[in-house]
Amino acid sequence: MKKTKNMLPNQSNEIFLTDGGLETTLVFLEGFDLPYFAAFDLLKNKEGYNALKDYYSRYLKIAKEYETNFILESPTWRINPDWIEKIGYSRNSLSELNEKAVALLADLKLEFSNDIESILISGCVGPRGDGYVPGNCMSIDEAQEYHSEQVRALRNCPVDFISALTMNYVEEVIGIVRAAEAFDIPAVISFTVETDGKLPTGMSLKDAIEEVDKSAAVPPLYFMINCAHPTHFLDELQESKHESWVKRIKGLRANASCKSHAELDEATELDRGTPKELAKEYKKIKDSFPHLNVFGGCCGTDEEHIVEIVQQMR
Repeated sequence: MKKTKNMLPNQSNEIFLTDGGLETTLVFLEGFDLPYFAAFDLLKNKEGYNALKDYYSRYLKIAKEYETNFILESPTWRINPDWIEKIGYSRNSLSELNEKAVALLADLKLEFSNDIESILISGCVGPRGDGYVPGNCMSIDEAQEYHSEQVRALRNCPVDFISALTMNYVEEVIGIVRAAEAFDIPAVISFTVETDGKLPTGMSLKDAIEEVDKSAAVPPLYFMINCAHPTHFLDELQESKHESWVKRIKGLRANASCKSHAELDEATELDRGTPKELAKEYKKIKDSFPHLNVFGGCCGTDEEHIVEIVQQMR
């Protein structure tokens, strides 16, 4: 059987798709109860395992149809010490939970290895606090120590890199990057921003990316933006279009909704936005910043959004 290449997005101009809003799809469209938005909890039984497998398979089939590469993002955003204990798991189960989640993706990678040129597995790391609000703020050293347990666990799994998603302050990010360096695994960093294009702390994307890069002996492979609508940050990028920090951004996983984080927190129904309109925003960004080549979705997005996006890209 053919093995897929491990070509990384920062080594290529080819398109890499990834999935959409995992948790919002499972909760609002499929009716699952995810404690604290923890998708990994579904792995505790066969029904949940199959739901996750079906979810990822649908996106891999899109990559197959449109002949793109694909990044499988592990459902491990909540598998860090504080969150698993809140959900009711023992802290001692952290490694096992990460391994089980990645094993599902490794099986899917093998299943689709003849159909997709390059399939990568990303070990997802989430914030210690809430994704929208910079709570439980740590120093760099505290963040490195805290996240080292999960980074170590993912390092022992068949992942190509780790990705820290929905990050909202730089000290935690630098700690994660240093943990990745300590365990000799590449890191990808994805910031979230408010409607003004700035991090929830008020720091600009420019300052955040430059601060992370200068504070790490081994900088991230690249940066991304996730859990925000393109209209929230496009102006910020356009104003600095020719600056080097913008070229460090390679990927985008946007929300379907134009609403602010505060509004989404209060929402009781899913806002899917308009898939075609979201795809047009992606195309606008791709036209302005052709070096971007990783495209997926975040809250409120599903397969329809990703199909629209890839059609615009092509």
